[in-house]
Parts: sequence; C-alpha cells; structure tokens
Amino acid sequence: MIFPGSAVRVSNVADTYYGFEGQVQRVSDGRVAVLFEGGNWDKLVSFRPTELELVDATLSRNKGRKK
Repeated sequence: MIFPGSAVRVSNVADTYYGFEGQVQRVSDGRVAVLFEGGNWDKLVSFRPTELELVDATLSRNKGRKK
C-alpha cells in the first residue's frame, strides 16, 4: 500500500519522470500526488498507483562509500 510519507519511484518507462524518486504527499480519487525535490526545484505530480513502486528509504545512498 502507498501512504502519505512513503518514498516511491516512478516505474512507468513511458513517463517523463521514469526513475525519479519522491515522497507521497496525498492519495485521493485513485491518484497519488508525489513531491519531487532536487537542487533548485520542487514539483508536485500526480500518478496512478500502478505507475509507482515503493522504495526502501532506510537504505543509504552512500552504502559503498569509503569513510
């Protein structure tokens, strides 16, 4: 299930945002509003739930980085 606050990735290869990861802001009327933040821009885009996949936000992006 996708709930507000969940981290998601766009899995629809035909979508402009394919591969982008964002945070779910709201779920209503069969649509999911996802907030994308990056650098100097923020964008709120709505998707069908079938176009998204949950992301494990507990995994660090710097997993293989040397300290």
